[in-house]
Amino acid sequence: MTTSPVSNAPALESPHVDHLWKDDDANRLDPVQRLVYRSNLLGTDQRITNTGGGNTSSKIMETDPVTGESVEVLWVKGSGGDLRTSKKANFSSLYMDKLNALKPIYDRAEPKGVKTEIEDRMVSFYPHCTFNLNPRASSIDTPLHSFIPAKHVDHMHPNAVIAVAAARRSKELTQEIYGGELEWVPWQRPGFDLGLVMERIARGDETLKGIVMGQHGVINWHDDDRECYDLTLELIDRAARFIEERDKGEQTFGGAKHASLTEDHRNAVLVRLMPWLRGQLGGIKRQFATVHADEALLRFVNSSDAPRLAELGTSCPDHFLRTKIKPLYVGWDPASGDVDALQAMLEAGIEQYRKDYATYYETCKHPDSPAMRDPNPTVILIPGVGMIAWGKSKSESRVAAEFYACAVEVMRGAEAIDEYIALPQQEAFDIEYWALEEAKLKRQPPEKALARRIVLVIGAGNGIGAATARRLMEDGAHVVCADLDPAAAASTAAELTETYGAGIGVAGTGIAGCGPAIDAAVDATDRDSVRAAIEKTILAYGGVDDVVVTAGVYLAAGADGSFSDEAWRKTFDVNVMGAYVVADEVARVFSEQDLTGSIVLTTSVNAVVPKLGSLAYDTSKAAANHLVRELAMRYAPNVRVNAVAPATVVAGSTMFPRDRVLDSLGKYDIAHDPNDSTEALRDRLARFYADRTLLKEPITPEHQAAAVRFLVGEESARTTGQIVTVDGGLSEAFLR
Repeated sequence: MTTSPVSNAPALESPHVDHLWKDDDANRLDPVQRLVYRSNLLGTDQRITNTGGGNTSSKIMETDPVTGESVEVLWVKGSGGDLRTSKKANFSSLYMDKLNALKPIYDRAEPKGVKTEIEDRMVSFYPHCTFNLNPRASSIDTPLHSFIPAKHVDHMHPNAVIAVAAARRSKELTQEIYGGELEWVPWQRPGFDLGLVMERIARGDETLKGIVMGQHGVINWHDDDRECYDLTLELIDRAARFIEERDKGEQTFGGAKHASLTEDHRNAVLVRLMPWLRGQLGGIKRQFATVHADEALLRFVNSSDAPRLAELGTSCPDHFLRTKIKPLYVGWDPASGDVDALQAMLEAGIEQYRKDYATYYETCKHPDSPAMRDPNPTVILIPGVGMIAWGKSKSESRVAAEFYACAVEVMRGAEAIDEYIALPQQEAFDIEYWALEEAKLKRQPPEKALARRIVLVIGAGNGIGAATARRLMEDGAHVVCADLDPAAAASTAAELTETYGAGIGVAGTGIAGCGPAIDAAVDATDRDSVRAAIEKTILAYGGVDDVVVTAGVYLAAGADGSFSDEAWRKTFDVNVMGAYVVADEVARVFSEQDLTGSIVLTTSVNAVVPKLGSLAYDTSKAAANHLVRELAMRYAPNVRVNAVAPATVVAGSTMFPRDRVLDSLGKYDIAHDPNDSTEALRDRLARFYADRTLLKEPITPEHQAAAVRFLVGEESARTTGQIVTVDGGLSEAFLR
C-alpha cells in the first residue's frame, strides 16, 4: 500500500482550497480505495474541478487473475464519471504493459498526430488492455495518465489555473507563478499524442511537478498519493493567490454598468418570462431551467465588459461542452423595468443565436461531422437578473449553470492578470463534434417515458397523490409535491429524493437549485396559494407540463342525514372550485409555453352511483365530471383534460379516518373488533368493498396512480374529456 511518509502532516491552510485529507481515514483503505478517496476529496471542491471534470489515477500492483503474477495496473477515472461521487466501479483498470505496447502501433501509423485517424483509432485498443474484465469505458484522457511515469496523477480544471491557461500571456505567466516547477504546453486536444508529449516532458526533466495545459487546466504527479493530493492543492493555491493580489476590485470586468433587481422583482420577471422562454427553446425536446444570481455572477452580467467577454465564449473544453460555444447575452437595461422590451430582445436574440450557431457549424464542419445539434442557447445572461441555464433535466441545467459560473471566474482571473482569450472556434467545434464525444453521448441510457416533463401533483402528501408522485417519478418525471399539509408534501418529496437521488451538480457547486422532486404548500381553494405553488414550480424548473389534482374532501351527513350549508360549501369549494382554480391558473402557463400539456383531475364513481349519506360529496363529484368536459373543450387543442374516478380507496386515504371506517363498518353490519388497529379495520372495510366488485380485489392508491400515469403519458395522447373509472368493476357505474 502506498502511504504518505509523513503521517498527519500539517495541511495547507488557504481560503482558495479546502484541505480535507485525513491520514487516519486513508490508511485504513487499500490502494484502489485510496484513489477513490483522493478523487472524492478533490471533486468535493468546485474551485478544484467541476462536475464530471478532471481525472485522477494510480498505478497499482495487482495479481493477474490468469497467471497469478504481480502486474502493474493503471486505475483511472473512467469516461463520464464524476470525481465527487465516483466509486470503484467508476474507474477503468488497464494493464500498463499493454498500454505501453500501443506506442509502436501509433508510431508506425502515417499520418499520426493530433486529429489524425490513428489517434482516434487508438481508443478502440483500450478495451483490449482491460484488467480483470472491468466494464468501465476508458476516458480519452487515459494516455495522459498512463504515460506520465509517476505513480499518481491528478488532472484538474481549477478556475484559478484555467485563468492562467486562458490568458494571452499564459506561457510567461506559468513561469512567473511556478518558476521551473511546471512546464507549459499550448492547447492540444486530449488524446494519445498529447499523452506522448507529456511523457517526453516528464521524462526530460525529473524535477518537474506538472504541466499547465493551455486553455485547459493543470496536470501534476507524484509517487505518493497523499503528496500528489497536497501538490494539487498547492498549485491551485499559488495561482489563486497570484490572481487575488492583482484583483481589480470594483473595476473588475470594467466596473458596473447596471444595478441588480431586488429578489422579488427578479422573481417576478422570471415567472413572467421563463415559461415563454421554455417554449421558445424546448419544442418537443423540453428543457429545465436553473436560475443563478449570486453576487459574483451578477457582478459579471451587470458589468461594462460582459457583452465583449460573453461573445468570446468559454475556454476550457469542459465548459463549452455544457454551455455551448457562447452564451446569449441580452443587452437589457434593468432600470427601465420594461419586461415587454426584454421579451422582444430575447426573441430577437434567440433568433440571431440560432443563425450564429448555424454559421459556426457550417464554417467549421468536416465531411464526416455529425449533424448539427440543437442551435438554441444553453445559457442566457440578463443584466439585473442573472443567468438562466437550460438542460434536459434539472441536473443538466444546474451543471450548465455551474460550468458557466466557473467560466466567469476564469474570465475574472485572466482579466485581472492579463487578457482573457477563448479557444478558437475551430478547436471548439472539433471538441464539440468530436466522434469520441458523439460516442459518449450515444452511450447514455435512453430517456424514460416521462423524462423532460414537469408535473405538479396537488394532494401529494398521502394516499392517491403520494402514490401518483411516486409512479410519475418512476418513469422519469420531475415532480412538485404540493399539499395542504406542508409537512406531508415535504415528506413525499424527501422520500422521492432519497429513492431517486438529488441528481448531479448539487453539493459544493454554489448553484442554487433542487433535485427532481420538491415540495410546495397549497390550498386549492385559494387562488393566491395556487399561484404561489405554480410560481415556485416555474422558478425551480422553468415551467409546468402536467397538473394532477388528487386533493378532495368528504364530509359525512349529520345524524339525521342532512348537510349544513357550511358542509355543502366546503365540499364544493374543494372538489369543484379548487379543481377549477388550479386549471385556470396553470392554463396561463400552458398558454405562455405554447407546448402540449395535460390536466388530470380526480372525481369518483359516486358521481354516477348515488349513495345514502354522501349527498354533498356525490353531487360535487358529478359537477367535477362535467368540469372535465368543459375544461377539455376550453383548453383544446394544446391541453388535454381528463380524470380518474376511484371507488372506495381505503388504504392510505385521508378520507377514511378511523371514525369514518368504524361508521362504515357499523352501517354495513360488518363484524369487527372496535379495539383493532386502524389499518386492520381499514383492511376489513376494503375487503367488503372489494367483494361488491366484479374483480373481487381491493382498490389501492397505486391502481389510481397507474391510471393517472396513463392519462399523463403519450399512450393517451389522443384522449381528452374522459373519465377513467378504476373501481374493480362496479356494474352500476358502467358507462351510461
